[in-house]
Amino acid sequence: MKKCVLFSIAALSAVLAFAGDHVLWYDSAAEDSMKGWEERSLPIGCGWFGVNVFGGVPSERLQVTEPTLLTRRNLTNALDIRLNFPKHAAWWSAKNYRRDLTLETGVATVSYTFDGVDFKREYFTSYPARMLVMRLTASKKGALAFDLQPEVPFQRQFGIGKEAWIGREGHLKAEGNFLDVTQRLQWHNVRFFGRFAVVTDGKVTTLDHTLEVADATEATVYFSCGTNYRLCPESFGAAAGEFSGEADEPKMRDEDEPSEAVKARVAAAVAVGYDAVKRAHLADVGGMMRRVDLDLGAADADRLKPTDKLLAEHAQGRASAYLEETYFQYGRYLLVSSSRPGTLPASLQGVWTAYDKSPWGSGYWHNVNVQMNYWPAFVGNLAECFEAYAAFNAAFRPVTRRFAAKYLTDRGIGNVPADGEAPDIWCVGTAVYPYAVCGGPGGHSGPGTGGFTTKCFKDWWDFTRDEKALKQYVWPTLHGMADFLTRCVVETNGLWLSAFSASPEQVRYLPQGGWEYVTTVGCAFDQQMIHENNADTLELAKILGVKDAVTAKIEKQLGKYEPVIVGESGQVKEFREEKKYGEIGEYRHRHISQLVGLYPGTIINKNTPAWMAAAKYSLTERGDESTGWALAHRLNCWARLGDGEHCHLLLGNLLSKRTNANLWDMHPPFQIDGNFGATSGVAEMLIQSHAGFIDLLPALPKAWAAKGAYKGLCARGAYEVDCAWADGKPVSVTVRAKKAGLAKPQVRFADKPCAFDFVSK
Repeated sequence: MKKCVLFSIAALSAVLAFAGDHVLWYDSAAEDSMKGWEERSLPIGCGWFGVNVFGGVPSERLQVTEPTLLTRRNLTNALDIRLNFPKHAAWWSAKNYRRDLTLETGVATVSYTFDGVDFKREYFTSYPARMLVMRLTASKKGALAFDLQPEVPFQRQFGIGKEAWIGREGHLKAEGNFLDVTQRLQWHNVRFFGRFAVVTDGKVTTLDHTLEVADATEATVYFSCGTNYRLCPESFGAAAGEFSGEADEPKMRDEDEPSEAVKARVAAAVAVGYDAVKRAHLADVGGMMRRVDLDLGAADADRLKPTDKLLAEHAQGRASAYLEETYFQYGRYLLVSSSRPGTLPASLQGVWTAYDKSPWGSGYWHNVNVQMNYWPAFVGNLAECFEAYAAFNAAFRPVTRRFAAKYLTDRGIGNVPADGEAPDIWCVGTAVYPYAVCGGPGGHSGPGTGGFTTKCFKDWWDFTRDEKALKQYVWPTLHGMADFLTRCVVETNGLWLSAFSASPEQVRYLPQGGWEYVTTVGCAFDQQMIHENNADTLELAKILGVKDAVTAKIEKQLGKYEPVIVGESGQVKEFREEKKYGEIGEYRHRHISQLVGLYPGTIINKNTPAWMAAAKYSLTERGDESTGWALAHRLNCWARLGDGEHCHLLLGNLLSKRTNANLWDMHPPFQIDGNFGATSGVAEMLIQSHAGFIDLLPALPKAWAAKGAYKGLCARGAYEVDCAWADGKPVSVTVRAKKAGLAKPQVRFADKPCAFDFVSK
């Protein structure tokens, strides 16, 4: 037996008291433009809404995104908050400027010295209070003066006919220490309400929809907002392409006016005061962020460098372990900030957009993007962040039943459920928005992306063993998808193959010009996800003691899906009819859909070495240059292959080629899934648990090997793991059970058993 040299648990705790906070900081403000928003503004968020901090000296811009404020299917900028400082117009005279964001606290600050006075602004968005809090202070009594002036962007007259979706109106009303913002969007009848309250030791004057603060030493501005959106099946409306007019779109009800709830939240925050609201915020964000710590041997000097300078050095070939740690934690921070119980889930841009019409509408795209958003949730010890998507999925599933029936009918597959049959059957094509499920499957993703989606639900169970989640969300989601997928396959030469199939977004170019999606029967993407979903469903059925018509069909079909076929090049075949790699579709396509059984799936693993070798060939040929999210998917796959050097190369490519100064991932444009995928990829380099055991440091690169540690990463079976290493080998390992009654797990390093301390609950 290969053993690790172990310290005591107390010694491990001392080793892990290391990394401290991770801070993004800059010595200049973000440009007040779309470019400045995308590349340099700092995001804060509470799931309920998001805010971007620009940090200007004479005029601060805080841009607000509310995730249900859509013009038809386009998330739009909800509000711009302007804090104008007339006395600081000569901004070039400011000294000691600093703008920063501390990830472990979720607090952003702007500080500088002007005319001998130190000024500081502090911003945070509180999930418990559902509040943006702005705290402004001056080092000299009475030196603080500013105007609070919100702006409703992109207002347009209400239209008719084809232009009926563009109407937007907004109104401001200032009275006393309060300023209210009301908006109405035409298409969905969305009603928005926001309220500001100013508490200060100075004077507050109302003028032209503005609150003017003067002769102050400190001021706290509270802001909350909301809309009349309700998460329920009735909110999702019709599918794309099925509109017969405006009436087919869901309309939010006038009686669900959000103003009273917003006013009550603001009043409660003002009543308890700044200190209490901040304490609750720090306990909330810190309690989640500090569950996981990571030390990659960062140089202390790198903590003193601005983030944009570290990125520039990285692009020039100087890797920074501190930047890599920060990038890992940044993905966790973005998830904490954009997806919480009760909120909408993280979209394609998380919970941040400044656009009139956001790219791809900031929707929930199910052909890899929304799944990737949640890849770091479970291994990264943030399982509750997935609850937002689980509730969203539960709300839109009933709407998709008719799409499932239509898909089966249109494809002539048969097995169409009769009325009252298959009550939880569902499907999903690609795009879903808060107000619409944009059609069913049958396009560039065969029978859809449901099996790809349910893997997140199975991971929820595997990592947490949460029985309530299993019964309420996990089981009905997998069981309903299995009911659909077992109907989508037809028996062919002893196999059960997807009767219509496509590898997401793979195309063939036509001799006459143009292109078309490649469609076929039984491609790898569909067969792998059908196998994964249905095998997972059968596993859960045994836990729950369920035997029904669906499980009987799975038992008949399982083992006959042939999810992985090795081709003549030694590749995992993307299409059954291909012989050599790349002869069908784009050779270096951004998607690696034939490898979803490697990641996020689990059927290609160390127990299937021939498949692992074929996956490596396919991944090598796909290449290391692509969009941000595609590099992140490759990073996770290379981690599953145990190649730490290739992982580190891809992480470097992400940082140097697809990352903005504010560390947002660039597809381009900004697309948050690359951030989330990178975080899960780093975690997969350090711990894996999908092959029946906990695998320590499976893809540790030489750059991190000398000395390092992590605490709080999670493993399947509901375990939490701390690990310190030296010279590439574990020197101290602790595994903690997260539930009572769990057995001591199997732990390995370099394919050999590894000793560890076990702490039962």
